[in-house]
Amino acid sequence: MTLDLLTANDKQGAYPASYYAASATPLPPFSAAEGTITCDVCVIGGGYTGLAAALHLAQKGYDVVLLEAQRVGFGASGRNGGQVGTGQRVEMDSVEKMVGMGPAKALWDMSLESVQLVKDLIKTHAMDVPFHDGVIEAAHRARFVPEFHEYAAHLEKVYGYTQMTALDRAAMHDHVGSQAYHGGALDMGSGHIHPLRYALGLARAARDAGVRIFEGSKVTGLVHGSTVTISTNTADVKASYVVMGCNGYLGGLDGNVAKKVMPINNFIAATEPLDDDSAKGLIKYNHAVADSKFVINYFRLSDDNRMLFGGGESYGYRFPSDIAATVRKPMSEIFPQLADVKIDYAWGGTLGITMNRMPHFARVAGNVLTASGYSGHGVAMATLGGKIAADAIAGHAEKFDVMASVPTHTFPGGAALRTPLLVAAMIWYSIRDRL
Repeated sequence: MTLDLLTANDKQGAYPASYYAASATPLPPFSAAEGTITCDVCVIGGGYTGLAAALHLAQKGYDVVLLEAQRVGFGASGRNGGQVGTGQRVEMDSVEKMVGMGPAKALWDMSLESVQLVKDLIKTHAMDVPFHDGVIEAAHRARFVPEFHEYAAHLEKVYGYTQMTALDRAAMHDHVGSQAYHGGALDMGSGHIHPLRYALGLARAARDAGVRIFEGSKVTGLVHGSTVTISTNTADVKASYVVMGCNGYLGGLDGNVAKKVMPINNFIAATEPLDDDSAKGLIKYNHAVADSKFVINYFRLSDDNRMLFGGGESYGYRFPSDIAATVRKPMSEIFPQLADVKIDYAWGGTLGITMNRMPHFARVAGNVLTASGYSGHGVAMATLGGKIAADAIAGHAEKFDVMASVPTHTFPGGAALRTPLLVAAMIWYSIRDRL
């Protein structure tokens, strides 16, 4: 029997016991969809992609229904590291080789647009979501430092981007109170936010724009046609268009997408609040940090001075029984001074990755669009993904088509064999990280 990731590690209808859930004000629950419902556009998934698509479609005058299997912001959109990054998940020089310089420049421009879109939505809808500037890319091996510096120079030369600054070892240690890093780069065009508050802010905006949001409404099937029928256990929604924003929680809804977008788990712990001196001793200027390991560590300070640390390895789809211990191990390696600190919250989540770590945008059918596979770079890009899906439905598909032109390959073995192959690959890469 296939594991249902919507409930494998979480309770139905409840947010995980995360720091984010404890420090956000949830919306009153939306009812489940019932009976036969008609609309112009049905959006599947209440994360950043779905919420942004629904909001922008409603603002264009479409009658929109959004179906969420759990609660809005329940998935990766409400659990992630909160980093709002420029660029794509892979470096732009790699993107250039993948798609050519013209499309690469379009993708770079869209990445800048995605960050600005997050800022604009927060401001326009008066969300209680402070935006903190700066993301540090930290090299965990000295041999990687020249590559980071060359990349910053490449962005300035090719894209005219001047907000990324090279950091040598001394500068890195001024920013991050750890001996684990040898240098890197600081991107002041990126930043970090409270991800669940942002998702809930999008949901409020969508609701206020007239979107009919239904929670506890897991989609069980799609019947394609000029009018698409989207079925749940208690409703049939008939729509002229569909936007699928399911990411790591797609399940078996669409086999072709599932071959290219694979769910994996990740874990975050939140310490007890730290005093100001201790917090500044960890991250002096309150930037977010992500390191160069394949099994990545990423961390930042919360608005109440907690260390929010993401990391740890897990093979399989069940969360470990002691997530705090799973995350404490890499956190203590980076920050020995936190080895005995109290952890108040620890949680896991499921995200969607692709083979080449580029998002997967596609027209499943002429009137069914999908956008997912953000591979850990989704706060900004998923928001933009929803917007450009809305634009495509409204007849302005240029940006959606650029995203859809990026090749995303089928995982070896397709959906059936990708899990054991991923386990083998992750074990290999975790060993390589230690070399």
